[in-house]
Amino acid sequence: MEIEIKKNNKEKYMQLDRVIERYKQQEGMLIRILQKAQEIFGHLPIEVQSYVSDRLDIPISTVNGVVSFYSLFSEEPQGKYTINVCMGTACYVKGSQEILKTIEEELHIREGETTLDKLFTIKVTRCIGACGLAPVITINEKVYGRLSPSDIPGILHTYIKTNKKAAIGEEVKA
Repeated sequence: MEIEIKKNNKEKYMQLDRVIERYKQQEGMLIRILQKAQEIFGHLPIEVQSYVSDRLDIPISTVNGVVSFYSLFSEEPQGKYTINVCMGTACYVKGSQEILKTIEEELHIREGETTLDKLFTIKVTRCIGACGLAPVITINEKVYGRLSPSDIPGILHTYIKTNKKAAIGEEVKA
């Protein structure tokens, strides 16, 4: 199976080889290499972890331990837009659980899942440092604060609409 995946992703593995060659002698190189691998592949399936393990001559358990420990790494494909719902104290007290419930209902997925069209992934996070704007979500790097459940459909629709325009080649205004 690994050979088949490598053939289908030959260019990606060639990019990964260049990354490994560039960083393999540096201190702390495993995290840096895994970050770049995730940029290349979009996530870190066990096949990619095994490849990194083989190329660096380190145990797969070490690679997988790093991938599973750090929340910035994902073994599953992620959506184009990652929605982080803050569940820190200020956000929770001001209703972030209702925000999460509304997002899940609108997208028909649960926290930790990705929509079938790979457009959205929902994640729960602790404090994101915007307590004065509670409750808060981020979509990729954009922060939305002082939310109510009624705000969610409009926010999500903006991303869906932008994605549809981009898919048909229309000019998208940022």
